[in-house]
Amino acid sequence: MALPFLPGNSFNKNDIKHRQKMMDVLLGKTKYHLSHHFDTKNDVTMMVGEERPGIGGELLRGQKVKPRSSVFPRGNGSNLPAWVAFDRQVMCFDAFFQEAVHEKREEQFRVRNCKIYFYLEDDSIQVIEPRTKNSQIPQGTLIRRHRVPKPPPNDDEFYTIEDFNVGKEISLYSKVFKITNCDEFTRNFLRKLGVKVNVPDENPADPYTKYRKSMDESMQALRPYEKHDTLKQFLDHDRQVLRFFCYWDDTDSMFGDPREMVLHYFLADDTIEIREVISPNSGRDAAPMFLKRGKLPKNIESLRQPGEITDRTVLNVFGPTGHGGRYILDSLKTGAVRTDFYKDSDLTLGSVLNVWGRKYIICDLDDFTKEYYRTKFGIEDFNTVSYKKGGYGGVERQWPPYNGWGSEEDSLCSCMGLLPKPPKRDFIKFMEKDRRGLDSNVLRFLARMDTSKPIDQDRRFIISYFLSDDTILVFEPPVRNSGIIGGKFLERTRVKKPEQPLYSTQMSEYYLSSDLFVGARVIFNSHVFLLIDADEYAFRYMEGCPHEFPKANIESIINRLRGSVGKNKDEVKSFFMRNDPEGSGVLGYDQFVSLLKQVDSSLTDQEIMTLARFYSERPSEDAIDSRKLFAIIQEQLRKRNYEGFSKLIEDCQQHDQGKQGFLDPETVRTVLHAHHVPLPDDLLRAGIAMTPANERGEVQYAALINQMNWRDAPVPPMQYQPIVDDSQWQGTNQSNKISVSRICYNVLLEDFFGKSS
Repeated sequence: MALPFLPGNSFNKNDIKHRQKMMDVLLGKTKYHLSHHFDTKNDVTMMVGEERPGIGGELLRGQKVKPRSSVFPRGNGSNLPAWVAFDRQVMCFDAFFQEAVHEKREEQFRVRNCKIYFYLEDDSIQVIEPRTKNSQIPQGTLIRRHRVPKPPPNDDEFYTIEDFNVGKEISLYSKVFKITNCDEFTRNFLRKLGVKVNVPDENPADPYTKYRKSMDESMQALRPYEKHDTLKQFLDHDRQVLRFFCYWDDTDSMFGDPREMVLHYFLADDTIEIREVISPNSGRDAAPMFLKRGKLPKNIESLRQPGEITDRTVLNVFGPTGHGGRYILDSLKTGAVRTDFYKDSDLTLGSVLNVWGRKYIICDLDDFTKEYYRTKFGIEDFNTVSYKKGGYGGVERQWPPYNGWGSEEDSLCSCMGLLPKPPKRDFIKFMEKDRRGLDSNVLRFLARMDTSKPIDQDRRFIISYFLSDDTILVFEPPVRNSGIIGGKFLERTRVKKPEQPLYSTQMSEYYLSSDLFVGARVIFNSHVFLLIDADEYAFRYMEGCPHEFPKANIESIINRLRGSVGKNKDEVKSFFMRNDPEGSGVLGYDQFVSLLKQVDSSLTDQEIMTLARFYSERPSEDAIDSRKLFAIIQEQLRKRNYEGFSKLIEDCQQHDQGKQGFLDPETVRTVLHAHHVPLPDDLLRAGIAMTPANERGEVQYAALINQMNWRDAPVPPMQYQPIVDDSQWQGTNQSNKISVSRICYNVLLEDFFGKSS
């Protein structure tokens, strides 16, 4: 029943607050809340808050605060939790514990040293005992890492950092550990916490360890024996082997023959092994080793008695043999038996080795062995010893003649074994010389028939040589109203050279790339062709590989002409002066050809054209027009609808740390690729190359991006001729060809006679 809201029956809030303040002053507290001590579990009323405080958070009588983890003082640092602030920080203590040993006379207890690790991040403890050799005791991790509870009656608490200090004893699972020392980090950390670190102490010695040490010392000899230390030689020369090629003439014995051997000398331990080189069909078993690895004596001696050869010898000083005698070590080795073994200094070219009664002659060395003797002994002369007699050996195998079925390689493979195998192709050459993009690896020549028939004299042929498999294809372009059907004149195949027997035991010779050049006369299946021209790719390929095409080697041509001119230098100079009265330094192609024919009439058309192309004055039609280039770039970007030019400038400015407006070309290219600019890489490189640059080669990235911007700075579209495939080339078209019409003879004269001319 509630009181009526009448005067005298209601409470004043201000009076209540005033009375509460007076009560706080009299009692001295401001909190009056009650902790939850009692609860019901499984319908049983029990006390659940034994560790909780009383009214207002005050401790009850006899109640102590049991910290759950280590408490660290607050400093001026960050307020990070302990598992973050003390991550990977570990305190290390040196400790020991005693273990009783029962029913053993030598020891009654053991002293076991260990390391105690206390992890600050979670108060976990780990105990590790260092392993001792031949201890026969399970060592290593004695207590894995976890929080260890204290012994009863405080088994509801865990060890914290306050429980650790030098000199203290802690009980971990009924084992009492005595802490004797700690590392420098632990000492400094405890001092910062305000803990006084005690003076470190030494771990007591283990009685059994001392007993074993005294036994070992009693068994050691009073006089040290001579030591043979071969470890340094092994470490310096491990896996280093000298290889010698030897020869053993065994023809004096019955059914003997000369035999080739390979001698291996191991520098790590001065041992020798010999392997035999067994040729195919020699009738000998392929034994893995002719002489097993070991030291090779120089002289053959009789078998020694057991104990006669020892590493150490002793001398009987006085007394009878046996009990009562006195012996000392023979340091001078007066009674030692010495055996000379072969060393690396004994193995030289031409030397004869005695291998258990067999005379071996060293004939040759490998490169590593030569370098070893050159470095260590200073030997420079490594002339090999010829040991094979002329005409000796098996009869050269004669293959049966070609029978006309299939190719010659196929017929030869059927004679090499019972199971015929197809001939192997040069796969590496095929992969290197196969077509890749615009690089066709096909040499095309324009040819005509070298015949007296009027009908065949006007016919033109395209001879294509495929570098990938050395095949030749002959194609005749069709000509209207000629009466001759054009098309393939010769299928793609390898072509034999003329004047070779059809059925021979030797492989036939085929036309190679070096046999085809302008001016060459070739015969394909009784048809004689004269090569009169080649395409631009063939000229550039031959000039780029002068070692394969001697007719296109500019250096050999100049040296040949320099030798042909000889003392006629004045006549050559006067010829140039007569044909160039104005002194312009250039000469016509026809005049240049006539001069070369007068100097050396044996020059081929290929050599003349190579020389003319090298010294020719070519028009600059190959130069790239920057306006046309950026018109193509803007057209590509407009088709892809790319408009991220502002982001390109921002990214370039971020890379430009000096704010100079210039960047390295590779950096600009990387930025454009990072923003996925839809341009081919070759077109991108050409645009960067056409952009203004400073003295250090850095390009002005803002100018490049502004020229690419088809929105703000559009360039009118231009007509351009794209690159077309020249697979249908039918001879050099003089109207479209950049012909070699003028030759700069001044540079030619400088190469011939020097700059003084």
